[in-house]
Amino acid sequence: MKPYRLVFDRMLTRTDPEQAHHLAFRAIRAAGPVLASRAGARLRTAGRGDLDTPVVAMGLTFPNRLGLAAGFDKNAVGIDALAGLGFGHVEIGTVTGEPQPGNPKRRLFRLPDDRAVVNRMGVNHDGAEAVADRLRRRAALLAAKDRGNTRLPVLGVNIGKTKLVPDDDLTAVIADYEKSTRHLAGLADYLVVNVSSPNTPGLRNLQSVEKLQPILDAVRRTAGQVSSTHVPLLVKIAPDLADEDIDAVADMAVAIGLDGVIATNTTVARDGLRSNADVVAGIGAGGLSGAPLRDRSLAVLQRLEHRVAGRVALVSVGGITTAADAAARLAAGAVLVQGYTAFVYEGPMWPTTVLAGLRDR
Repeated sequence: MKPYRLVFDRMLTRTDPEQAHHLAFRAIRAAGPVLASRAGARLRTAGRGDLDTPVVAMGLTFPNRLGLAAGFDKNAVGIDALAGLGFGHVEIGTVTGEPQPGNPKRRLFRLPDDRAVVNRMGVNHDGAEAVADRLRRRAALLAAKDRGNTRLPVLGVNIGKTKLVPDDDLTAVIADYEKSTRHLAGLADYLVVNVSSPNTPGLRNLQSVEKLQPILDAVRRTAGQVSSTHVPLLVKIAPDLADEDIDAVADMAVAIGLDGVIATNTTVARDGLRSNADVVAGIGAGGLSGAPLRDRSLAVLQRLEHRVAGRVALVSVGGITTAADAAARLAAGAVLVQGYTAFVYEGPMWPTTVLAGLRDR
């Protein structure tokens, strides 16, 4: 058993998951300078030892195909330290127009037997304005440094609906997304409209094309007003969509020239879990992530690719644990892959392990 897995299974599982997340993330940020140096050395390595093979997608050059999904760094406090672990892109957020405390604790739960996590965090973060200020400070610091040959990670910003904005008031919803866009689009390499978190009441109702397209049109229009360059726009969808709704989103993405679709977010389903049923029931509501999503997330990707036929970039996330999982998504049509829960279970060497496996394949 790997040392991290041993520590996780025998020690970290006894720690409150949210507290463990904050402690681990603090340690990653503290190691940021060392990680950045390591990343620079890796990116300067040529030949078979180079784990970072750049890929061009949506007009952007990604250092490699593996990214960190939204949810880990909601407040943009550790982007470059996370990139130092091997991630070629880091997606921050979800960020909403207004700051939110999130749902009452406890709100994060592990299911170790399934290598899964259930969360009902409720999009707890500092708000679009505070995150934008943080990103501007980061940009100023990077501009003042001699970056040498270090390739920066691509930065994605994931935006969602403020909880207090009623989902049945589309005008208010659009205004809320526009506010986040005005603050953040000019600081992002790409922008993601999240309408698929199960932890914001009514949010998934916005996945219907009739509501989703006006939101995307408004976000793209606003981004064009605040950024001098094209900011690729993607939408993130749930694994729980019916097949006909997946087809409708795919057709809309092609019709309006959307840059990409991210599939998938967490699921509200609890089918086929190994964990004790009473334990699962006791946890209650929330989005399930991790290994149990593998098959459904792959199926959604395959259906999207069949529909868009390469005309829209597809980013696959959900249940990716091994290099074989990542390779299967790439073979099914994804241009990029993301992880989160496997990173929690497998530890800080997980990104480079997956990249090494992809390289060897």
